[in-house]
Amino acid sequence: MAFEGLSDKLSRVFKNLRNHGKLSEKDVKDAMREVRMALLEADVSYKVVKDFVSAVTERAVGSEVMNSLTPAQQVIDIVHEELKKLMGNTTQKINFPSKPPCVIMMCGLQGAGKTTHAAKLGKYLKGINRRPIIAACDIYRPAAIDQLKIVGEKAGVKVFEMGQTNPVKIAEESVKYAKDNGYDVVILDTAGRLHIDEQLMDELKNIVEKVQPHEILLTVDSMIGQDAVNVAKTFNEALEITGVVLTKLDGDTRGGAALSVLAITGKPVKFAGVGEKIDDLEPFHPDRMVDRILGMGDMLSLIEKAKATVDEQEQLRLARKMQDNKFDMNDLLAQFQQIEKMGSISSIIKMLPGVAGKIKDEDIDESRMPRTKAIIYSMTKKEREKPSIIDAKRKRRIAAGSGTKVEDVNALLKQFDMMQKMMKQVTGKNGKKKRFPRFPMTGGGMPGMPM
Repeated sequence: MAFEGLSDKLSRVFKNLRNHGKLSEKDVKDAMREVRMALLEADVSYKVVKDFVSAVTERAVGSEVMNSLTPAQQVIDIVHEELKKLMGNTTQKINFPSKPPCVIMMCGLQGAGKTTHAAKLGKYLKGINRRPIIAACDIYRPAAIDQLKIVGEKAGVKVFEMGQTNPVKIAEESVKYAKDNGYDVVILDTAGRLHIDEQLMDELKNIVEKVQPHEILLTVDSMIGQDAVNVAKTFNEALEITGVVLTKLDGDTRGGAALSVLAITGKPVKFAGVGEKIDDLEPFHPDRMVDRILGMGDMLSLIEKAKATVDEQEQLRLARKMQDNKFDMNDLLAQFQQIEKMGSISSIIKMLPGVAGKIKDEDIDESRMPRTKAIIYSMTKKEREKPSIIDAKRKRRIAAGSGTKVEDVNALLKQFDMMQKMMKQVTGKNGKKKRFPRFPMTGGGMPGMPM
């Protein structure tokens, strides 16, 4: 995940500060030197780092901090506030006009993920009750229109295309089509180049002049590091962009672009691509991102992800079965499928306060849940409904069928048995049952949960 290296380094800096008790000016400046190095290694712009460290140091060496009973915590709070300020403090939303359609132009270099993220944005907009279409304005890249149709179909968003016609004409006609057919958002997937050139900019300027987009979103690959900021600066000077979509923030990237874009261009990051699935686009929340960087977790994003991906009726059904002590292996399998919709186990765990920053990727066995599912899939219908009938012979067959060992089957059955005993304990006396939580089995230690 982006910022993981930065998060680890800042955690060590803050741990050292806490060990000092009272802080001297030298302690603060030594800490800020380490913070500066951590930010530079995360590929944050040198100018941005210089201004950030200067602002934090100026506030941290004041008498209010030096004489405080908890000086280290106050320094951390200052870093938290300044990081939020660096990324814009508040979440920036799309500026929808009072009279639809809202025209959003997606631009960027080739390979940044522009076409895919046009579809992801369409999917996101559908989720907030908008009716978007995507216009295929990239007529140069081989198979660009076909690619857009494929990702558009995955997103459930209509693609408007006119073949190899002039892109400016396509943009104009797509807006007319949206007005005539009740669509309230038009996403223009424009052409990119392998590098910034005059022809690219002239075409984009012509589209802007003709359709007057309400949003010009620049798609930037966060994995190109410091170059991402230079790209953003150049496009902004030519087109006056309104915001940035950062892609691949889930990858092994240093994340410096997210901390630099606003300071360099004055334009906020509005969305972040956090995975390869069509749903993996999130509004960029500066405050939540800072919480993640400083190892404080991100419960709000986790709750939102659960609401968006978890079937509430299915959860209620499972809760009732747990209350009635009728929860079986089929239900356990259904629970795993619900959890998988929320993303990888490591991404979920890292959003938990108190856990983020303490558990490394190598501590999490992502293969354990698929392995457990394979064991359950290898059981017969009767065995899933009544695991107690599984004897030694059945265990050997299940292990062979799932590509696991008998010991793995035994471990799952033992954990399932313990879970059922826990459920019976939750059931009150005289048949009165206590209420179960809405989202059972999302904590560590349950069957199949990799920890």
